[in-house]
Amino acid sequence: MELDVAEPLEIVEANWLPIVRRYIRRIGLEETIERLVPSQMHVSIGQIVSGMVLDALSGRTPLFRLQESFGPLERELFFGREVPAEIFSDHNVGRALDRIHEAGASQIFSEVSLRAANAFCVDASRVHGDTTSFSVFGDYDWPEPWLQIEHGHSKDKRRDLKQFVVSMLCVEGAVPVFGKTENGSASDKTINNRLLTDISRHMARHGIGEGAFVYVADSALVTGPNLKKMADIRFLSRLPANFSECGRAIRDAVAAGRWIDLGPLNEEGASAKRPAARYKVHESGVTIDGESYRAVVVHSSAHDRRRRKRLDRAVAKERKELEKLDREVRANPFHCRADAEKEAERLSRRGTFHRVRAEIAEIHRHGRGRPPKDRPREPAWIEHSLSLRIEEDPGKMERPLMEAGCFVLITNVPETAEEIGSPEGLLRLYKDQIGIERNFGFLKDPAIVNAIFLKNPGRIEALGLVLLIALLIWRLIERDLRRHVEETGETLPGWDGRRTRRPTAFMTTTKFIKIYLVKTGEGWRLAAPLTKPQLEYLKALGLTPRVFTDP
Repeated sequence: MELDVAEPLEIVEANWLPIVRRYIRRIGLEETIERLVPSQMHVSIGQIVSGMVLDALSGRTPLFRLQESFGPLERELFFGREVPAEIFSDHNVGRALDRIHEAGASQIFSEVSLRAANAFCVDASRVHGDTTSFSVFGDYDWPEPWLQIEHGHSKDKRRDLKQFVVSMLCVEGAVPVFGKTENGSASDKTINNRLLTDISRHMARHGIGEGAFVYVADSALVTGPNLKKMADIRFLSRLPANFSECGRAIRDAVAAGRWIDLGPLNEEGASAKRPAARYKVHESGVTIDGESYRAVVVHSSAHDRRRRKRLDRAVAKERKELEKLDREVRANPFHCRADAEKEAERLSRRGTFHRVRAEIAEIHRHGRGRPPKDRPREPAWIEHSLSLRIEEDPGKMERPLMEAGCFVLITNVPETAEEIGSPEGLLRLYKDQIGIERNFGFLKDPAIVNAIFLKNPGRIEALGLVLLIALLIWRLIERDLRRHVEETGETLPGWDGRRTRRPTAFMTTTKFIKIYLVKTGEGWRLAAPLTKPQLEYLKALGLTPRVFTDP
């Protein structure tokens, strides 16, 4: 008797990659790459880039042994048809990176981001700029006129390694619209100066005219030449402490005491052990090179806590110096009381954080010989010894403590500007700068890109394009989640079973772990029904379960 042997099921673990694939299609990535990158290769460079983006966002070993990352079923599922594995061979990927470099990686990303911004109706009126460095291993001795991989100011604290720098522009806080690879020794001030030359052109491509956007950057933006270039560009930055106007504005604000209390602006992540920072602001003005600008002095309780340690060190250092001075003056008495009183008055003004009181004591000195028995011994001369009483002065500490918690925002944005013209609006806009800083954390995450083993600077630049596209999709997914929460008022499942109003793309990856698809004669189907949290996330992204089963 023959037994029926069931055919083995063809199963693939898809996880959240079908969602990523849908976003790749929505921004028209493959079509844009094919149009902008001329090539005589027999394989599709658009598909190679798409595969690299999927791999970078897969949680696997990123961009390494790409040919082995996708099995036959995965290639059929993610690309809508059977794609030969040889397309993703090291040889083809390397040649594709070369073609991307020759076509201009930054120009390609600008085109991709422009198409994405149009597809998702991204607001490009507020532009955030920043830079970071990427350390690499190796000599990189050959000279490249367009990119020097060399030693520079390492933001990774790896001064022993050569590096290259990446500059980035983001809109809506964290959605990247421009990225460029810079020389390893390039300074933020120089890069900002070059960006200011091109930023109006970049924004014009997004339909934003000059004067209709605000450029937000850190304190490296504020230099004399850069301020002159921004005569027609609205900007917001932090005034560096090495400008005398910064210290003056802070001192005047503390002396005036007319603060506007804003309270905590963002309580997300606050806890009993780590309370949310509280803010208060005072608006004034500063003058630099004959030009006047608005200045918003901001006092932050978190900033105050950080600088309190520095102030405590300064107080301890001053006390140590005053105690040393006390030992010195005790060892050198004065013969004239008037001189002792004059020195005591001078010493009483020494303390910045301490109250110093100089006390004078008379010391009777006697000559040689025995004292007389019938009367008190008369002193031969009198010396006047000084001693210092040192006490911490709370009154002197109050003002430095207040000043230590302050920083200054400088801007030419008028008060009448909608939403952002007020001091609170400007502070909220500057705090959005954290979005671009988190983007750099994404690009440096070992789960996204491991140590860069490419030895060709051109391929490094092209790899940067792939990572920027992965970042763009990551932020668009997060943006859709948060817009859904804002528009509907519905929270989404967060960590530890709690609901959140600030869902992230990373949360999405964790919600769609162990999503298995089965290949049948009729197509693809889910091995198990989706859970309620998974359905909630799909709804927030404007998707249905068909995103998994319909390549």
